[in-house]
This record gives sequence, structure tokens and C-alpha cells, in this order.
Amino acid sequence: MKRVFAGVLVAACSLGAWAGAEPAAKEWGQFRGYRARGLSESGVVPTSWNLEKRINVLWETVIPGLSHAAPIVWGDRIYLLTAVTEGKQELKTGLYGKIGSAKDVGQQQWRLLALEKATGKVLFNKLAHEGVPRVKRHTKATHCNSTPATDGRHVVAILASEGLFCFDLEGNLKWKKDLGPMDSGYFKVKSAQWGFASSPVIHQDKVVVQCDVQENSFLAVYNLVDGEEIWRTPRQDVPTWSTPTIVEHGGETHILVNGWHHTGAYDFATGKEVWKLGGGGDIPVPTPITAHGNAYFTSAHGKVRPMRAVRLAATGDLTRPAIDDTSEDLPWVHRSRGAYLGTPIVVGNYLYSCDGNGVLTCFDAVSGEIRYRERLGAGGGGFTASPVSDGKHLFFPGETGKVFVVRANGKFAVVDANELGESCLATPALSEGMLLFRTRRKLVAIGSAK
Repeated sequence: MKRVFAGVLVAACSLGAWAGAEPAAKEWGQFRGYRARGLSESGVVPTSWNLEKRINVLWETVIPGLSHAAPIVWGDRIYLLTAVTEGKQELKTGLYGKIGSAKDVGQQQWRLLALEKATGKVLFNKLAHEGVPRVKRHTKATHCNSTPATDGRHVVAILASEGLFCFDLEGNLKWKKDLGPMDSGYFKVKSAQWGFASSPVIHQDKVVVQCDVQENSFLAVYNLVDGEEIWRTPRQDVPTWSTPTIVEHGGETHILVNGWHHTGAYDFATGKEVWKLGGGGDIPVPTPITAHGNAYFTSAHGKVRPMRAVRLAATGDLTRPAIDDTSEDLPWVHRSRGAYLGTPIVVGNYLYSCDGNGVLTCFDAVSGEIRYRERLGAGGGGFTASPVSDGKHLFFPGETGKVFVVRANGKFAVVDANELGESCLATPALSEGMLLFRTRRKLVAIGSAK
């Protein structure tokens, strides 16, 4: 790693995404909660549970269809998306390199569900859209990968290649927008379609979408009330699967996006580019996160897999001659310690990142120094979901359904490893000490009985 030190670090401003204020601690209204940070200190989460013996298991609810969209929480409700079709829905987990698409290309029903948070009771299961997908999915993906977002009045969702949809809290459609075919796949073999996965973000009554696809990629902002397009900025990049992040700094609001040719920041009000950074892994998936005056970006696949810190005050083209070169705006870089799928997480002064093989790296978030690099379990099962934390522990779900619980103090210690009973590729949600896991067929609520 190369790094530079630049005077006094400016702390990241943390104004909220809902009506200018951070949402209540119990809310988890988008992918990985507030600003995709994956952190909720609103309650104590059990570090061990047992589904068969019903130890620290509040409830389990069967969810139809196939989806990796994560659950979101607002008030006393949980919202979920799923895609239902006739016949077998193939899902191949584990570590493998095949690039082909799944064969379920027939009629799909995209459905929006609301569950009672306290009991898991299904309050409604409504048809959101029905049709034949315009794009195939990967055998490890689904036709419903994107996590919905809510501001407590609306629920917005990207239903794969079918577009952007907005519903009220009872699941009634308010408006929809066709975003184009949303053809995501391997840029070297364009016939290998893998399915769309970037999730929408709500900020100040607007919806942000990042649509990096094979052709005509763009970043856009829409009016949350009526779906009117406010601005659209073309992007020159390969398909990506990461969700954008909102950040305020120095009186300005920016949208942060991951990419290969164009990682960067855009002005929230106008869509104008603020800074850009080229290079990295050529299949970007993890979402940017912010802390300590920095934005953190990682990607993998191809020749390099960097983990990089970028100053929130950066402007212009930050691209350096070598991938591990640093600058005033790039305080630290690790050339080959990044992650392919999972979004990192910052708890206190430490940044944690788990790669697809289960190797967990702990960085000092300010200096970039590696505190440890250890493997979770025996490896071989694969890690796709992103970790979450209650401030004391980190929860890392493996694809096999084993969840590793690690102390969040900068020192490696696996507290426990708990089974969910079936595969888990969706990122968990946290709310008031309740940990929600979406497995292959269920939504499972973990928590201490009150």
C-alpha cells in the first residue's frame, strides 16, 4: 500500500436523506440502511441463535418466488420484493466462474409484500408487474435483485429490466418509468446477461438511479411524487451492479458511484461531474460508503482489486499513472485487498471488508493500515451478501446460510457461527435489535424475546 497524510482530517457531514434529517434509529429504509452504512445501534442483537430449538428466533415467514432484494424497515412494517414464476427457479450458489445465464425466461410476476415487523405476518402480497423479462439473469442472480427504498410515504423499486416503479405504503402503483432494457452482463461477452442489481436511493423527495448497462449508461434523478425526470447524465462505463450513495460535504450534496472507467461524484442538484477516478476491478459491485472525511470504494475482477479512500473534498480527475499511487485526494490505496461483491462497513475507526472467499480484512479507516486479514470458516462456500453491524459485532452471512459473528473492535475474534438452514445471498437488515435475514425461501427475524 502507498499512502499520504494530509493535515487535519475533516469529518464527514451526516445530514439525513429524509426531509433533511437522519431517520429514526429503527428505520432501515434502503439497501444497507441510512447511507448504505450497514450500521444500526438501536438495540442489542443476539450473537447466537438456533432455528430448530427456537433460541433467539422471533419468527420465520415463508416468502414465495426468488429474489436477492434485501428487506427494508419503516415503522412497524417490513417491505420485500420478489419474482414469482411457474416451474423451477434455478439458483446455483458457491464459487464458480461460469458466465452463462439462467433458463427461466418465461412470464414473471414481480410482487411487493408488506410484513408486520413484530410477528412476520404478511399484511399484503400485491402484484407490482407481470411480464416476460427483457434481460436474462445469471444462475446465481435473480430477476429481482434490487432492494426497494422508502421514505415512510412511498416505496420505490427497480424491477429488473422492467423499470422504476413507485407505490404508496399499501402497495398501490403511483407511477412507473421505463429506463430502457437495463442489459447488464459481462462486457467482454455481451450475450452473457446477468441481471440488473443497482438499487434506488431516496433523498429530499427525489429518487436517484444508477443505470450502468451495456449501452447508453446513465445516472438520473426523478421527482418522487410524479416520476418526472429532473436530470440525466450519460456515463461511459461497463455494466456495474452497485448502488449510489448520497453524501453532504462543505455545503454541497453529492452522489457517489462506483465504476471501472468512471468511479466518481456528481452534483445532486444538477448532475454535473465533481470528480472522477479510473481503474480498478472491471466488474464493480460494492456500494461506496463514507466516514472520517473519506469515501471508500472497492471493486475486483480482472488485473487488480483495489480498496481506495477518496477525500470528500476532491475535485477533478483523480486518476493516477499507477493504480496504487496516492495523492492529496487519494490518501491511501491497497492494490489487491478489495472485495468483489460485498460492500465494506465502517464501525468506529475501522473499515471491514470480506471478499468472496471469506477473507476478512480490517483496515484503519483513517490511515489505511491493515490491522488483520483472516479467513471466516473453512472457505469454499462463497460470500455475496454485505455485512451489517449493531456497533459491537459484525454479521457476515455466507452463501450456505452460515452467519459469522465477529467483534467490531479492530481485533479478530469470531464470537459464534450460526446456521440459517438454507442459502442466503441477500444483505440483512437491522432495526431495534432485530436482525432480518432473507434466505432462499424465508424471511427470518433474529432477536431477544422481550
